[in-house]
Amino acid sequence: MITLDDLAPDEVTRSTAVGERLLATAEELFYREGIGRIGVDRLADEAGVTKRTLYQRFGSKDGLITAYLERRRHRWQSHLLDRLMAESPATAVDAIAVVFAVAEQWAEQNTRGCAFVNAWVELSPTAPPALAVIRAEKSWMQQVFGRVVGDDDLGVRIHLLYEGAQVLRTTMEKVDAFEQAGRMAQDLVRVNAG
Repeated sequence: MITLDDLAPDEVTRSTAVGERLLATAEELFYREGIGRIGVDRLADEAGVTKRTLYQRFGSKDGLITAYLERRRHRWQSHLLDRLMAESPATAVDAIAVVFAVAEQWAEQNTRGCAFVNAWVELSPTAPPALAVIRAEKSWMQQVFGRVVGDDDLGVRIHLLYEGAQVLRTTMEKVDAFEQAGRMAQDLVRVNAG
């Protein structure tokens, strides 16, 4: 039995109703159009609040970006762990199949690709809180793979396949990227076990 209890996502802080509305607006706009293209005037306008309210709740646009990424990370991690627990895979090969299938389904609903990769491309090195969230998400996925296969080094290699599938699914419109990467990952597990 694979246990991932200690990899449960950090809880996100709930905001006020207005803050939650700002976060929902930011998530929609940042993901759909890009972080750099969305200014605080538009965020405030579309959320139906003042810029002052945005700054009171999040301190800055960077604070809102960080909160957006934390929420997205929490939602993805919770979704993946819930699916792994629900399907209760008996072997590492089965667990890898679940992770890649969940990622493929997520990508079908999130057609602009990985929000964390997209944010990384747009953010400057002067946005350390947001960059830390992105790095934490990528590190978490690598830990998941290491845990489900019982080998951290093998987990790193499988994580590389996963990240490649993320990019190819979007940039090359390779709809079977996760399926192919998942099969390669399963083959790596089998070879490593043999």
